[in-house]
Amino acid sequence: MTELNVQLIKAFLLGIVEGLTEFLPVSSTGHLIIVGDFIEFASSADKVFEVVIQLGSILAVMWIFRQRLFQLIGGTFKRDPVELAFTRNLIIAFLPSAIIGFIFIKKIKELFFNPAVVVVTLVVGGVIMLWVERDRGAGKAPGMPVIANRLEEVSWRQALMVGFAQCLAMVPGTSRAGATIIGGMMMGIQRKTATEFSFFLAMPTMLAAAAYDSYKHASALSQHDLLAIVVGFIAAFFSALIIVRAVLAFVSRHTYRLFAWYRIVLGVIVGLLLYARA
Repeated sequence: MTELNVQLIKAFLLGIVEGLTEFLPVSSTGHLIIVGDFIEFASSADKVFEVVIQLGSILAVMWIFRQRLFQLIGGTFKRDPVELAFTRNLIIAFLPSAIIGFIFIKKIKELFFNPAVVVVTLVVGGVIMLWVERDRGAGKAPGMPVIANRLEEVSWRQALMVGFAQCLAMVPGTSRAGATIIGGMMMGIQRKTATEFSFFLAMPTMLAAAAYDSYKHASALSQHDLLAIVVGFIAAFFSALIIVRAVLAFVSRHTYRLFAWYRIVLGVIVGLLLYARA
């Protein structure tokens, strides 16, 4: 088997990992770093690979929510007050990570994109999720009444706080989905609604990140890199199609405790493996 074929198999595996974890509160970037490190995935632009294959996942969620997305776009152009408010909230939630990411993302990647950081953030994030999910009621955080049961009921203040929570996900292992969903629940958004808002917020956030990284590092991509990105992109798209519907069905009946414990156990196991390998 040629070196290129091995590289493409690894890219396919990472694409599946991306699609399965992007919309779960377990950190897709953290999983990509851990799996990529253990299978020794090498690319001249591996950080670009990690960001761009997320496009496969986001296109999958756009396809699943296509009717609601068309309704949102059409209603906004027609100046429907409900859709205008929803669009406003998405913009408000998007801006904090867009501004902070534009200024600091290079430094963040240099400092934090390594397995050791992922181990810590996986465990800490899992503990926070367990705390937030202590109340098994209608998907609310401890001491916080649910004041938004539907996407249309989310206020601009709640959207802004979800946007700031999303900034935490720039550190790998934190989880963009986890930060926005748990952040939303802490602000009084019902669990399933917080999950759906997180999915919609992912669209502009991930599209912007992929476009920015592709533009900035396009000259560094070799033909092999591009081929690996295409393979990872396709794998991420189809695996995300499966997982997004499953997540929505799961959170309508269950809490996120299972994922919290998964994060903690995974972080401990990976930490022990890293220690043994050192």
